[in-house]
This record gives sequence, structure tokens and C-alpha cells, in this order.
Amino acid sequence: MTNEIELEALDLAALLCSRVCHDIISPVGAINNGLEVLDEETSEEMKAFAFDLIRKSARQASAKLQFARLAFGAAGSAGAEIDIGDAEKVARGYMDGEKAEFSWTAPRVLMPKNQVKLILNLVLMATAAVPRGGSIKVTIEGEPTKPDVTFHCTGPSARIPAAFATLIPGTIVDVNIDAHAVQPYYAGLLARSCGMKVAAVLEGADVIITARYAEPAPVVEETPVEASAPETMLADAPDTVVDAAEPVAVAAVADETTSQA
Repeated sequence: MTNEIELEALDLAALLCSRVCHDIISPVGAINNGLEVLDEETSEEMKAFAFDLIRKSARQASAKLQFARLAFGAAGSAGAEIDIGDAEKVARGYMDGEKAEFSWTAPRVLMPKNQVKLILNLVLMATAAVPRGGSIKVTIEGEPTKPDVTFHCTGPSARIPAAFATLIPGTIVDVNIDAHAVQPYYAGLLARSCGMKVAAVLEGADVIITARYAEPAPVVEETPVEASAPETMLADAPDTVVDAAEPVAVAAVADETTSQA
């Protein structure tokens, strides 16, 4: 039996918060480990190692928070536009801590915020498509309000992310939604909010993820049918019946009058 569920607003908010916490808990924990090493070790070599770990983890935590702020946060008021260059900056900072090499080709333009948020969420989808590393090439073309976005993901064991076909369309079918699975679901919500269609296909050993503006179906206007004029039913005029006795009676009266005269 298929169990179809749709996330409620509170569940979606809680899962997205869990996703953000999951991403930053590792570098924050590494910072804490480095501080403990500084407290306990007297070796200069270990102290240098601890400082290096703290610096690297702090940069990584900062990059992940800046990425999450733009990808999941409000990012300005409703209807706001975001410089695509800012999205590139946070995406590159996030990818510095990942295995895959990252390239970004796009014009420096302002774009509606939900489209920018969608592109950043697809960066996460592309990263999941190459779990063992490789390369991710992002290309953004077209008009700012109707962009054509392509992610070319290459790497060993490249694959379409799990549950992509069910979570992007927005219907949860027999899928356990956790902090990982909520991200493609949220990407689908963003795509529908800005009228874009997201798809993922295998081309040989590579995964191609696309996001394109979905042209609305043309509205076919029905031609109104003119109402025919109501037919006027004319009743046949009753036939005039001439009483044959009437002129005879008149003639008789006339004769009687003449006699009396």
C-alpha cells in the first residue's frame, strides 16, 4: 500500500533546522577538539596542529553558515532580488570543504531570490550525485527571470541522488523524511514557487541536473456559442364563419318594412 504524506509547515521548518545543524556540527566539534588539545598539550608541534585545525574548521563552519543563510534563510523581503555573484561566492566557500572540484559560469546579474535559493539547493543535489568526488560544473544562461541552469556532475560512481524522482515533485511516497531527505523536497518547493522544472538524467557515466523555466500551458479560450433567437409561434387566426342565415333575415326585415309602407 502506498502511503502518501505531505510535510506540514512545522515539520518542514524543524527538518531544515536539523539539516543546518547537521552541516555545521562537524566543524564546530573540530574547533572544540582543537581547543582541548591546546589546554592539554605542551608540545609546540601539537599546538601548531591544534591551531591549524581550529583555523580550518572555523573557516568551514563560517562557509557552511553563510551558504545556509542564503540557501535556506529568508534572504531579504518577499520579492527581493539577489546578486548571482553572492550566490557564487557562498557556493565556492561551501565546496571548498567538499571532495568534488567546482566551477561556476554565470553572468553577474540580479535574480529573484527563490531562483537563487533553488540554484544553491541544487548545488547540494549535485554534491550528492558525486559522493566519491569528481567535478561539478555549473552553467547559468538565459534571462535573469527565466534562467537555464545546468549542473554537469562527473566522478566515479556518479549517480542520481536517492529519492530524486519522488521528493523533487513534492509527494512523499514511502520515503523516510529526515534531515538529508528534506533538502530535495525543499528544492522542489522552490522550483514550483518560481515556475521552474527540475530534472536529472544519466548521460553515460555523468549526471546532468537541469532547472529550466516551465512555460505555462496556453489558455484556450472557448468561443461563446451565440444563443439562437427564440422562435415565435404564431397561432393561426380562426377561420371566420359566415352565418348564411344572417343575410336572409336582413332581407326578410326589409320586405316586411316595404309591405307596411
